Amino acid sequence: MIRKAKILTLAFAFLMVAPLAARAGSLPVFTDLAAKAGKAVAFISTEKTAKSGPGQQFRQQVPPGHPFYDFFKQFDQFFGQQGQQPRIQRGQGSGFIISSDGLIVTNNHVIDGADKVTVKFQDDKKEYAAKVVGADRETDLAVIRIKADHPLPTLKFGNSDELQVGEWVIAIGNPYGLDNTVTAGIISAKHRIIGAGPFDNFLQTDASINPGNSGGPLLNMDGEVIGINTAINAAAENIGFAIPSSQAAKIIDQLKEGKSPQRGWLGVTIQRVSETQAKALGLAEPTGALVASVGKGHPAEKGGVKQGDVILEVNGMKVEDNNDLLKKIAGLAPGDKANLVLWRNGKKVRKTVTLGTRGEKTMASMVPGSQDRGAVDTVLGMELAAVTDKEAQALGLDKAYGLLVIAVDQATPAGEEGIRQGDVVVQANQQDVNTVDDLKRVIERDKKRGAVMLLIKRQGQNSFVALPLDK
Repeated sequence: MIRKAKILTLAFAFLMVAPLAARAGSLPVFTDLAAKAGKAVAFISTEKTAKSGPGQQFRQQVPPGHPFYDFFKQFDQFFGQQGQQPRIQRGQGSGFIISSDGLIVTNNHVIDGADKVTVKFQDDKKEYAAKVVGADRETDLAVIRIKADHPLPTLKFGNSDELQVGEWVIAIGNPYGLDNTVTAGIISAKHRIIGAGPFDNFLQTDASINPGNSGGPLLNMDGEVIGINTAINAAAENIGFAIPSSQAAKIIDQLKEGKSPQRGWLGVTIQRVSETQAKALGLAEPTGALVASVGKGHPAEKGGVKQGDVILEVNGMKVEDNNDLLKKIAGLAPGDKANLVLWRNGKKVRKTVTLGTRGEKTMASMVPGSQDRGAVDTVLGMELAAVTDKEAQALGLDKAYGLLVIAVDQATPAGEEGIRQGDVVVQANQQDVNTVDDLKRVIERDKKRGAVMLLIKRQGQNSFVALPLDK
């Protein structure tokens, strides 16, 4: 009886283990893929000269009134002479070869502002000097070139639109300087918006991505690049993001020719349609992009688009929300026709707009209500003006207050610290600022501190940014 029970137990165990063994045997093997693709992955190092010293670096991160503010101020004064000496900032990233004569794709943030860019490859001890061919801040893409004395192995783009959640992928890159690191995982989600830029449309993966992976390839099982690893969620494990190949390939085709990407431009400011707004507008569901303002003389006005319209379709394609509209319009070229379906006064209206060119000047001119504003002044590399009533409504403010950022000089500390067009400067050194003169008075009063702490409001969220006054 006991023997029979043992036999039954062993049989049951076999039945339990057999399916597991079968499943384990079906797991993919990445050895050939990693060996072949790894030869075309670039390990990028950068150097940039910075003039700010360690005291200034600490001081920018500590606001006036903070318990350690005086300590870091004294630190800065003690090391002031040393702080004026140039210092080298080094960075690392990844990339991949797209042409045998040395064109390499990476992220813009990997090479942005670098004085020196060098590239190495797996099993190649030689270090190559690289030149930037083209870069695009809005999509965080860049193309660099090296000169090699032999044809280089390349990677091809796949079609990220055909990807399904759950598919296997591998990432190859240079995390923390550990070159030729291969990690595997699946596609966790598509069309992620993470606030990185106006054209967010990321692939999410649980393949381990870390600092230094930026610019490296995310590959499908056919060895095709279906994404460019770009960002991580630092507060979580195994949540990484990649630019889809279907979006990146179009931009890269322009960058590798040394051209700036050309994107369509409507000339409107837009916002998401909430459920309450949908009810008020008579829409069956919260969909499309609500037009908050229309720029005078811009393509939308010429095409008959009005403030308060909801853009439902572009060239027969449904517009899900404001982000979706941005991507659809930017995917068209200047001069293209955009056939729009609008929701106006409870009815669908059709209009055709000939698109203009999206660029910094046109973007600045379309900050909400800017065409009706008063004087604009430049302070600390930011073009600023008092927020108008129309702008306050478009920006979701309960009233008009603060200073609207019209444009930012990216070569100044304001640009380096991430202040961007559309931000609202609410306070300076904990004092409300509603005019440019208010801000100038605070700077003059506190210039001995060597820095000013700004309270910035962006999309309903507050954050502090410290800017040095000695640059």
